[in-house]
Amino acid sequence: MLLDQTTAEIAALVRAGHRIALVHGNGPQVGALLFRNELAHDVVPPSPLDLLDAESQGELGYLIQQRLGNHLSSSRIPTPVAGVVTQVLVDVTDAAFTAPTKPIGPFYASEADARGSVPDGAIAEIAPGRWRRVVASPRPHAIVELPALRVLWDAGVISVACGGGGIPVTNGEGGLRGVPAVVDRGYAAQVLAIGLGAQRLVILTNVDGVFTGFGSPQQRPLHRLTAAEGRQLLADGQLPAGSMGPKVQACLDFLDAGGASAVIAAVPHAVAAARGATGTEFVP
Repeated sequence: MLLDQTTAEIAALVRAGHRIALVHGNGPQVGALLFRNELAHDVVPPSPLDLLDAESQGELGYLIQQRLGNHLSSSRIPTPVAGVVTQVLVDVTDAAFTAPTKPIGPFYASEADARGSVPDGAIAEIAPGRWRRVVASPRPHAIVELPALRVLWDAGVISVACGGGGIPVTNGEGGLRGVPAVVDRGYAAQVLAIGLGAQRLVILTNVDGVFTGFGSPQQRPLHRLTAAEGRQLLADGQLPAGSMGPKVQACLDFLDAGGASAVIAAVPHAVAAARGATGTEFVP
């Protein structure tokens, strides 16, 4: 249902005349694949995390391009949609590899439940009473398939790329090789947006934007932030590293790299977010 709602919103963006490229997350899906790996390790050889990133990227890319294509077709919009299995370059010395923060997989009600299901991995309390597995989440520096994605962009094709943040790889002796991590989709979207020359970065999530005091009686929505105000929020520690923090940082990075504006908004409001009518907008 959520996928259908989201792709309907994206189709509405296309009808409104926007040229778009899509990036999606994979936290629940890649976590589920990792869990299956662990359950079946005595029967089926487990796959490394980079291969699970690729598997979830292909799975979700297929679903998105099919649903979005159906919405466009029913609106008689001839814009093609293409999923591209995408690699992103990361630095193997990134501190994220020794301090995992990216939550993946299901939620657990207690630390004991989480440790019982994730015996050999890192876990963290994402919110009070809500625990999840966490993995390394290095920053992406470049997109390997960017030249091909530029061709699609220039041809008017909607690409579904950098799924799950992209498959993290390093480039060393012998060429590219995958590394065990899950890249944040906001950072990957920012790198893609700059690479394609997009003017606006829209990050859709499950909340209406950025809040101060989120989840407390003092919760307050922020509708418009300058880059300096966004940096101050991060410096004050008001934005969690595993959720809203990377999204805000991605918006700031986009502005720093020359993007015109960025917005964080809820999934059902994509059209309004694209014109700055909802969510939290970031400006230089």
